[in-house]
Amino acid sequence: MEILRELAGHVASISHATLDDETREAACRAVFDLTIAAAVGIDAPGPLAVRKAARVTMCGGALPVWFTGERLGLAGAVWCNTSASAALDLDDGHRMARGHPGAAVVPAAVAAAEETGATTEDLLRAIAVGYEVGVAVGAARRFYANTGMWSGYGVVAALGFLRRTPQERLAQAFAISGISAPNQLHAGAGPVFRAQEGSDVKEGIPWSSVTAVNALLLAEAGHDGPIGLLDSDEHFHLDGLVEGLGRQRYVTRSYIKFLTCCRHVHPPVDAVIGLIAAHRIDSSSIDGIEVETYSGALRLANRPEPRGFTDIQFSIPYCLALVALDGPEALLPLTQAAVGRPDVAALAGKVSLRLAPDLDARFPAETLSRVTIRAGRDVFISPITAPRGEASAPPSWSDLEEKLWKATRFTATPEQQERLIDAAARLRDGDHGPLITALSTLVLSEA
Repeated sequence: MEILRELAGHVASISHATLDDETREAACRAVFDLTIAAAVGIDAPGPLAVRKAARVTMCGGALPVWFTGERLGLAGAVWCNTSASAALDLDDGHRMARGHPGAAVVPAAVAAAEETGATTEDLLRAIAVGYEVGVAVGAARRFYANTGMWSGYGVVAALGFLRRTPQERLAQAFAISGISAPNQLHAGAGPVFRAQEGSDVKEGIPWSSVTAVNALLLAEAGHDGPIGLLDSDEHFHLDGLVEGLGRQRYVTRSYIKFLTCCRHVHPPVDAVIGLIAAHRIDSSSIDGIEVETYSGALRLANRPEPRGFTDIQFSIPYCLALVALDGPEALLPLTQAAVGRPDVAALAGKVSLRLAPDLDARFPAETLSRVTIRAGRDVFISPITAPRGEASAPPSWSDLEEKLWKATRFTATPEQQERLIDAAARLRDGDHGPLITALSTLVLSEA
């Protein structure tokens, strides 16, 4: 069967393929959106630690560490840029794979494009094929697996496409990457570990990208891996895994996030924001907030008093209290000022969560919530709420520009924001050079 060799053959087959308009636009949107996420996450605790480690273990090289003015080799740059991109959970996601392809694929593709002197069209092709392969493998799993357990396939595909890695060597790179991916069972759906804690490791996307980069370099140097890794009907839905490649256009089917928290938190947050705006609810009058939701959302730690900055991103109660007290922009972006606030924790203690069978039946194809706010004698009930930015209603380019203005207002000056918006527009027009220059030379930091 040797599915990995078929995946490698697909990557090789698109070397001169023309992207249709929708796929090209989606690839540009993925790059723009991901650079926003990285700009917001640049000084989060995780990325700061990664850059400190990378300066010691991966020093040397000419590829930019975005928004820092520093440079490292391929693995180091990808590690740092992926870490910043995933730090605040503002990166895109994909329903079919139940994970986040952009934070892995885009930094790898941008780094390899600069390393190889690729054209803009080849960069966009690499991103499209990275999404295609990564999401296909993630969606084929018979059990839920966090992104880091499958995103390396997308990284290898994007890198191999741009580096013109020979087909057999690319197949071996897939094998090495897949077997070397980090163990994410603690944060997955295993029978022992049930609560997804909010640590800086998160879904393992940065480190899985490091293993994927090194897997490709190893394979190109002659190292072999277990080529039959995906040929297991027990672990993967094999029918259609390869046959759908090129037709699925997975990059066009990602959702975009407008809140810096886990996607499971978005539906109830959007519902609370809507109720407070519609009924002018004073947060001091709130006696209780009841959230009806689906099983995936209930697997988060959901601590009313989170254990630090990243844990907030995995707490429905704390995030609901935060937006109720501080307004809708409290999570665009999340800042260190939100950590350890007694007033937020007190209101979070009034939040209750329960499983709604009707909403759970629609998960994971849809992520929905219904929220009830009780304030004195008043009871306010939201409609069933889906999060903003779903693939069924993709945001416009102007929506992304507005997202950049709001999300980076604490890390970028207005002049820097304008430069990023202009660079993204130039990418859309067919020239990624200004974006590479902006990522290399703009130095951002939290005010």
